[in-house]
Amino acid sequence: MPYQHILVAVDLTEECDPVMQRAQKLAASSHAKLSVVHVVEPMAMAFGGDVPMDLSMLQQQQFDQARERLDSFAGKYPKLSADQRHLAYGQPRQEIHRLAEEQGCDLIMVGSHGRHGLALLLGSTANDVLHGAPCDVLAVRLNKPE
Repeated sequence: MPYQHILVAVDLTEECDPVMQRAQKLAASSHAKLSVVHVVEPMAMAFGGDVPMDLSMLQQQQFDQARERLDSFAGKYPKLSADQRHLAYGQPRQEIHRLAEEQGCDLIMVGSHGRHGLALLLGSTANDVLHGAPCDVLAVRLNKPE
């Protein structure tokens, strides 16, 4: 059965373009709706959760910048209307899963570097998204940056 709604999780780097291009081809071949999501992680998570100052203003600036970057990224893909662009705040795996359920997505696409050894043990967003996903997950292998 063909996919009906594909959600592409992006980190807004240039490496997202091959994932998005693959998603567009897949969506076109199955006449599926295509949506994109970027998750802004709370700054406190980067500092281990214990920050002795208020980061709300910095967090809002980070969120606003992410919105601009998402709109700029999505602008390269004219078929992605504003209601197909999602910006979430929180832990990437949880937010991607939540949005996939809310939107009725039957496929989540992510980029993966196909790491081995220590990098694989430490995990990645792609690996995180796979576990507990409410639907199929397709990891698009990315070339390693030179």
